[in-house]
Amino acid sequence: MSTSLRERIEALGDAFWLRPAILVLLGVILGEGAVWAEQLDGLRSLLPESWLYAGGEAGARALLGAIATSTIGVAGTTFSITVAALSLASGQMGPRLLRNFVRDAGNQVALGVFLGTFAYALVVLRTVRSVEEGTFVPHLGVTSALLLALVCVGTLTWFVHHIASGINVETVINTVHAELREAVARLTLDRPDAGPAGAPLPACPVTAEQSGYLRALGEEELAAWAAERGATLELLVRPGDYVFPGTPVARVSPPALAAEAAEPVRDALSLGDRRAAAQDLEFAVRQLVEIAVRALSPGINDPFTAIAVLDRFGELLCRMTDRHLPGPAVLRDGRAVLFRRVVDYDGLLDAMFHMIRQNGAGSAAVLLRLMEVLGAVLAAEQAPERRATLRRHTGLALTAGRQALTERAALAALEERYSALPAP
Repeated sequence: MSTSLRERIEALGDAFWLRPAILVLLGVILGEGAVWAEQLDGLRSLLPESWLYAGGEAGARALLGAIATSTIGVAGTTFSITVAALSLASGQMGPRLLRNFVRDAGNQVALGVFLGTFAYALVVLRTVRSVEEGTFVPHLGVTSALLLALVCVGTLTWFVHHIASGINVETVINTVHAELREAVARLTLDRPDAGPAGAPLPACPVTAEQSGYLRALGEEELAAWAAERGATLELLVRPGDYVFPGTPVARVSPPALAAEAAEPVRDALSLGDRRAAAQDLEFAVRQLVEIAVRALSPGINDPFTAIAVLDRFGELLCRMTDRHLPGPAVLRDGRAVLFRRVVDYDGLLDAMFHMIRQNGAGSAAVLLRLMEVLGAVLAAEQAPERRATLRRHTGLALTAGRQALTERAALAALEERYSALPAP
């Protein structure tokens, strides 16, 4: 799947209205289909008469009206519950995590079921006619409305359970952790990415015309353009960066191609008002870090949540022992045509642990668990350069404990765990 297509699909997931709108449309189509089927005696004969609504025009109107009224009322209630859950999540886990609640397919489908049933009942209700109007009672349509009403009852019961479990911090952590694991599987490689480390000079800069967070970057398109023209491009921004207008976002060599490169470079930048996970490996990392940092704030003081986040980071790093991060160069026919800024192992661990260590320096439980997690990863990781990075973070954790921990027993336990780490 191309980067631009993946970014568009992710943007559609942020649209809370999309699934409800589709279900409303299906409700309208189903209502029209039920009325049309009522006029075909052959279709009605396929169903036993005892299964179909057998009342008259007044009863059909009353029943359809009750279904329409109740479902639109319940739809408003579910929307209110969703907003309340979003407010609670924003206060306790951070406003950036609202994206996960908005993208939740269960919330969208639940609202869509109620709205779709409402639309269906209205469509069928408008076709009911009395004797004076020329009697018509859509028995099949009314029966289907009853079935949809039962579906709404089940959906409401499921929705209450779903929203209650959805705001549980462990559920949120697991959701973001699953997204991070998917990003690691998608954005890392099975084998090391070979290639030169830097771009040649001299080169001419290409500046941005618009501003916003870089949500996705069309690297393949830029590499193809550079290979076709014998040029070399060096990207100065990476997904997740904020791009300022008038600032350089790339350099092109030879400089004579700078004017020609401006349009393809700018077209390759997908900018928005918030970050996206399509190419940004640190996106989900920062979401988990935000949960941990907020849990360690004096107002919440919940070290167990921070420990849960550290456990997920440790699991992810152990899974990455046989994975490799992309290199800075993109090759075409053996020649480096594109140089890019990439996430390295040092930067990934810095994003994971720096803020948690700094905010949890006064918590012995957090520092002890951080040391244990780093020790577990050290035992699984064999690459010398990665082990050096892990050892650096264990040293930082020990230093933070020596500076902030006042209880001798806690500091002794931290030093004991440090001395028990695998040898370099």
